[in-house]
Amino acid sequence: MIASTAPAGKGPAGKGSHRQSQVDPLAPLRTPDDPPWDVYLTGTVFLDIIFTGLDSAPVRGTESWARGMGSSPGGVANMATALARLGLRTSLAAAFGDDHYGDYCWDALEHGEGIDLSPSRTVPGWHSPVTVSMAYEGERTMVSHGHEPPHEEPAPACPPRARAAVASLAPGVSAPWIAQAASNGTRVFGDVGWDDTGAWDLAALTDLRHCEAFLPNAQEAMRYTGADCPRTAAHALTEYVPLAVVTLGADGAYAVDRRTGETAEVPAIEVEALDPTGAGDVFVAGFVAGTLADWPLADRLAFAGLTAALSVQEFGGSLSAPGWSEIAAWWRRVQSVEGQSAVALERYGFLAGLVSEELVRPWPLRRAVPTIGFRRSA
Repeated sequence: MIASTAPAGKGPAGKGSHRQSQVDPLAPLRTPDDPPWDVYLTGTVFLDIIFTGLDSAPVRGTESWARGMGSSPGGVANMATALARLGLRTSLAAAFGDDHYGDYCWDALEHGEGIDLSPSRTVPGWHSPVTVSMAYEGERTMVSHGHEPPHEEPAPACPPRARAAVASLAPGVSAPWIAQAASNGTRVFGDVGWDDTGAWDLAALTDLRHCEAFLPNAQEAMRYTGADCPRTAAHALTEYVPLAVVTLGADGAYAVDRRTGETAEVPAIEVEALDPTGAGDVFVAGFVAGTLADWPLADRLAFAGLTAALSVQEFGGSLSAPGWSEIAAWWRRVQSVEGQSAVALERYGFLAGLVSEELVRPWPLRRAVPTIGFRRSA
């Protein structure tokens, strides 16, 4: 396991301005005939309000005070922002609330992150969904409120052409856009959440057959396959999807590619977690970026784990996602750690060809804001 010197972020952050990624991981592969977008995704945008620095979980009948707080776009915005900050041309179809929260999220994603929102729309009279997340002891507890948007919102019937799409799979739910995207040559990466039905039936994930890759966590993978080991579960999942990637929490991640017979396992990076909100989405984004860039499987896993590890050191789901300057800063600093494992450093040696000293900025960057809607100074 590699040791990291990057400190966890503390305190409020200023709202970011428009970002342009300093690295294009797909530059060697781009041609004039490429689709207009690298990644397409759709889903619900939440306003996330995150409390950190709690000593323990809130206790019934008592009042808890948090030492830190941040606000940021959440939900599908976590994935969209993570993809955009890694240099991928990202298009998002989402419904936005017709309120101040919705305006803030739209502005943060379109102007702050450069995400294409042309397939998105504001729904008149519909308020933004909100999630309050409380982070403590490396875990989190969330409370959410919202209403379903109108049935026709927000996914367009015909998704735009893209190299890849990230699809959130749910038992018993089929999204027609997934099959259409796959039929048009889009590589679909399947994400999944906890099965509240308790059935854990892979056959109920009907859109899995359209996916190139499936990325559950260890508990999800074992429950869906009935395996007692996440690595065994990963192999079992390749009967349903070509590439299975299972995240192992503090133990890293494991992947199996049925098409090549290749397997890879990469340990986690030791960091002090401030807020784990959205770390899973950042991991998926890192893996998608590495896959589209045609990196070796182990490099993709290492990169995904690194981006997720960097994200938990900042407030918020979407606004904690690292860009290339943070990745460059980590790579420079980690090499200076006294007694650092040469083997561990070698695992991330592929970064040397991607980042440069010109990318490095002071660490850490502050992003999430404690309160939205401050009056702008003249």
